[in-house]
Amino acid sequence: MSGQQYDRTNTGALFKNDRKERDTHPDYRGSGNVAGEEFWLSGWLKKDRNGKSFMSLSFQPKDGQQAARSQRTQQVDIPLDDEIPF
Repeated sequence: MSGQQYDRTNTGALFKNDRKERDTHPDYRGSGNVAGEEFWLSGWLKKDRNGKSFMSLSFQPKDGQQAARSQRTQQVDIPLDDEIPF
């Protein structure tokens, strides 16, 4: 299967965090791709008020993508038409 390319868009994986030292550290860590952008993933195992288990997730852009995102959303100055009829 060498040389074969796979489309990894909108996929990811989480692995048990063997380096967890504090309760605030994630239980699971990994990476994923959302709409073509790469993210670091973190997951915490939690319980709701009824005792049902769930996983809370966090997504952080991988290096270099934060700058690209801010460039896409940078402020653009648009001249306003001061001749509004009221």
